[in-house]
Amino acid sequence: MDKITLQVDGMSCGHCVKAVEGSVGKLQGVSAVKVNLEAATVDVEFNDKEVTLDQIKETIDDQGYDVRS
Repeated sequence: MDKITLQVDGMSCGHCVKAVEGSVGKLQGVSAVKVNLEAATVDVEFNDKEVTLDQIKETIDDQGYDVRS
């Protein structure tokens, strides 16, 4: 299981949290997602044999937010 913290711009409210946590959490291989609005980060725990980091970043991007890392 891998863990990563992504810097994400554009998140500002509860809807943002639900959008990111909901969409990333649905990806096969993702076991945990936690958004921190104050720090503008998303912590993701995932199995890299089932989902790639690029897929996670693309899913966040598809919700309208910018992944910096």
